[in-house]
Amino acid sequence: MTNTKRSVTGTAPLLGTRALNRATLDRQLLLRPARLSVAAAVEHLLGLQAQNVKPPYYALAARLDGFTPESLSRLMADREAVRIVTMRSTIHTHTADDCLTLRPLVQPARDRELVNFRAGLAGVDLDRLAAIARGLVEDEPRTMKQLREALLREWPDADPQSLAVAARCRLPLVQVTPRGLWGRSGQVSLTTAEHWLGRPAEPAPAPDAVVLRYLAAFGPASVKDMQTWAGLTRLRDAFERLRPQLVTFRDDNGVELFDLPDAPRPDPDTPAPPRFLPEFDNLLLSHADRTRVVPPEHRGRSWKGNMAYCTLLVDGFLAGLWRLEADALVIEPFAPLTRSQRDDVTAEGERMLRVMHPQASYDIRFGAVRT
Repeated sequence: MTNTKRSVTGTAPLLGTRALNRATLDRQLLLRPARLSVAAAVEHLLGLQAQNVKPPYYALAARLDGFTPESLSRLMADREAVRIVTMRSTIHTHTADDCLTLRPLVQPARDRELVNFRAGLAGVDLDRLAAIARGLVEDEPRTMKQLREALLREWPDADPQSLAVAARCRLPLVQVTPRGLWGRSGQVSLTTAEHWLGRPAEPAPAPDAVVLRYLAAFGPASVKDMQTWAGLTRLRDAFERLRPQLVTFRDDNGVELFDLPDAPRPDPDTPAPPRFLPEFDNLLLSHADRTRVVPPEHRGRSWKGNMAYCTLLVDGFLAGLWRLEADALVIEPFAPLTRSQRDDVTAEGERMLRVMHPQASYDIRFGAVRT
């Protein structure tokens, strides 16, 4: 079997870095503004990284024609989209349907996560903990502090933080609104997805179905790429089952890439306009090999410690950082930009500001090149 795979990979068509870049940008709705509803876009993208409140809004502003922040906010207020921990143990904004299916898919990873907290959970019956926590948050939404304090009364010798993490891992806890709404504030209060959405969770979908959706949004991709995106392991079997209905390529390193036969794979010279992406955008996090978007010389430059920066794409690749100050959009490129590139970046910055902050006035400033 191993020799067969090597033979197939060795003869598969080559997709160079620029070809992979343009294909991924197309799937990610970043080559041209997409005329999709907010719900359809969130579903196609399999959710939006949402460690903070604002990133999903900026992510959609970079991708959708006619987007307004209020359109996503309304979806969340109407409980048609929610914030919940899913892939890679991070908070994502998902449609209600995906919340109830993708969370069960990644539940094994959430169970494994608890291994890191076993010392603080000695003597704790996790099934009983989940039942008590469910009763608490379904009685009324609770903050993590309230959940810790309530669970500590049941297990006074346990580590409080470990108790709260166990509840988050064992239960599909969503952040209730107004948390996550545009222009609103609110502390993180939690209840179960089933309670908030008024319907039970679905059985975990077959990995095969999610493989196809992942390829549609992030492909062409390797098995390891999808495992990185999902935070799961052992997905090779699903790819092998699907192999007869997929096409295969190889990247510059000879790694086998899978794809949907009819998925777009634009010419590598297709123009890619500048894009302003939020911190933790899934474009930069959903492949084991990120060189299709992040040049090797810029690896690790979009974050520092646990803090991520907002990122700028030029010609489809990570090319700098940006931030919004009180009176200006400040752009810090990683290398000098040509006059044409500066003009294009400025135009895209003006567009982004019109979408996200139509009532405000900002200058656009280019800071020093970050070397």
